[in-house]
Amino acid sequence: MKQAIAIYLVAACAAFTGASDAFAHIILQDGAAAAGSSYRATFRVGHGCDGAPTTGITVTIPAGFTGAQPMPKAGWTTRAVTGKLDQPYELHGKKLTDGVVEISWTASSPEAALPSDFYDEFVLRGTTPTKPGPLWFKVVQTCTQGSMAWVEVPASGTSTKGLKAPAALLDVLDIQAAGGHNH
Repeated sequence: MKQAIAIYLVAACAAFTGASDAFAHIILQDGAAAAGSSYRATFRVGHGCDGAPTTGITVTIPAGFTGAQPMPKAGWTTRAVTGKLDQPYELHGKKLTDGVVEISWTASSPEAALPSDFYDEFVLRGTTPTKPGPLWFKVVQTCTQGSMAWVEVPASGTSTKGLKAPAALLDVLDIQAAGGHNH
């Protein structure tokens, strides 16, 4: 019994340590999704820039993630930038070469800024690539003083160990999506 409790406590401590590390960056709430499926990307912002409140979040849409649409956020101005896609795709028999390449949220007033000791979420949706593998969302966090570019991607694989400012990782899985394709 004591051994089981000790194992539980060690596991709980490891989980909490991992959770505090995870909130050190901007991460995705759900880090995995089926290939070729609708995905709700919820970016969690765990702190400001060296104690300064967050006033903006800009997400670069990775190649292969299609049909990106931002969710409006009260007190924030939401903007979607369109441009040429690195990977054109087909939708309803039509080849699309342009699409959303960047989404940003900017605090509409100083009162709307996210205090450094609070956390919040910023949401967009789109469709994952049909090819499984890691998909990296590069995020720039702007604050009242300074900014942080969460844009580092490992040379290979998905380990962010050793990266000071890792991009947000979505692991696109080779599984059949339940419910099919949504848009």
